[in-house]
Amino acid sequence: VGAMQSVNDLAETQCFVVMPDHLHWLMQLQGETDVSGVVQKLKSISTKALRRSGYCGTDPVWQRGFHDHALRSEESILDIARYIVANPLRAGLVESSAEYSLWDAKWI
Repeated sequence: VGAMQSVNDLAETQCFVVMPDHLHWLMQLQGETDVSGVVQKLKSISTKALRRSGYCGTDPVWQRGFHDHALRSEESILDIARYIVANPLRAGLVESSAEYSLWDAKWI
């Protein structure tokens, strides 16, 4: 919990969805933080937790790098959030968001 707090100190999560092979995470950076630092921290914390649990052994958890997109002023944050949490529907994993538990949005 303390480790995740350090990520929360760097960025406020607006919404996320964990897909079988990737993560979508809409965040608002805090202070002078940069995206690379936040992503590195999240990858580090989650990898350590998975290794402690015995889930992944020594196999890589994350791919190198990441793709980011800064919202433009004309983009609606709620539209982007809806798009993110609907990923499991578009991927055909579920027929309703209620069937998929690996997501959250601060507006819900």
